[in-house]
Amino acid sequence: MRAHLCKQCVRGTLALLLAAVLWLPCVHFFFKKSPETFRCVAGISPKARQLAARHLQLWTDPTLRRRELEKMRASNAEWDFMGRSFLVWSLANMGLREPAAKQTYLAVIDHIIDETRTLERERGMCFFLMPYAKARPYEIKPARSLFLDGEIALMMAARRVLEEKPEYQTLMTERIRFLTERMQGNPLPIAESYPNECWMFDHVVALDAIQIADYLDGADHAAFVGDWLAMAKQKLVHRESGLLISSFTLKGEPLDGPEGSTIWMVAHGLQLLDQDFARDQYQRARKELGRTVCGFGYAREWPGSWQGPMDIDSGPIVPVLQISAGSSGMAFIGASAFQDDDFLSSLGATLDFAAFPARRSGTLKYCASNQVGDAALLYAAVQGPLWEKIKAGRNR
Repeated sequence: MRAHLCKQCVRGTLALLLAAVLWLPCVHFFFKKSPETFRCVAGISPKARQLAARHLQLWTDPTLRRRELEKMRASNAEWDFMGRSFLVWSLANMGLREPAAKQTYLAVIDHIIDETRTLERERGMCFFLMPYAKARPYEIKPARSLFLDGEIALMMAARRVLEEKPEYQTLMTERIRFLTERMQGNPLPIAESYPNECWMFDHVVALDAIQIADYLDGADHAAFVGDWLAMAKQKLVHRESGLLISSFTLKGEPLDGPEGSTIWMVAHGLQLLDQDFARDQYQRARKELGRTVCGFGYAREWPGSWQGPMDIDSGPIVPVLQISAGSSGMAFIGASAFQDDDFLSSLGATLDFAAFPARRSGTLKYCASNQVGDAALLYAAVQGPLWEKIKAGRNR
């Protein structure tokens, strides 16, 4: 009797394994769609429009926004800030794609920028930073965070490209001055986001803001940007993978190696600074971090040659496959920016399969994500026109 039951168990297990072998490679066909359903070359894709509708709803319904922000700030105050940044950058690109709706987008952009600046002024910069910003003094005085200065400058820059606003020109010029003076005042052209902690993501965002300021106001920081790129290529590249490291001290000493939650956006940001270097970094990230299994795409947080600790950016790492939710989400930005349609489609299949999309009254959110994650996805779906306008204007 026992032997018979064992045989039945073995047969059942083999049947399940055979079913898995036959069906798993086919499951992605139910979720994998053309990349145009996520990102259109011209116009706005249906999915992007639904994501945007959800964010516009958050910024026109104070109760809904407060509830969403309170959930995020309980985990990480940075997410509140970055959600604002990604949404402003997204709406600026959407306004360039869809001029008839520009005034609607401008109203929300101005609301976000003005509220963000008010909170920074009234609550202090640490309102948008993690608690360890207060653990010890900043090395460069007076204390400022490149994270805040760079993203606020890029928010105002994106808004001004969509439509000029003289008030923001003055404020942006002042913010750009803070960025350049602090970076140029250090032996290496870098600045802190946290005490003696510098982030590659924040430097590339800040340099993009400087590039757009040059486009808008006729300044010339080409030599400064060139010096920064030369320094980064020499001192801030991980030897084994060739990828830029994610964080470092004011002396350029590595704190973390390459991280997927940083490098995908960094590669996109580099497109305004050095297109060849940008593509090199994307291709290396794609090789080291991008994966597709049975038609489902995802991204690792670290290359095989470097292993870092799990943190708030990486999120929990799925064992064996080394799937990182943070890196996989940011990979949409890289795949979209570099027109990597195969990877973008496979990432989209995973998103619709595993992130639990919830649609209601023309809006879309992903239940496995949050406001900043969905804002980054929106940016991936609509980015392009802003960068192209700057590059075209610079080449005239």
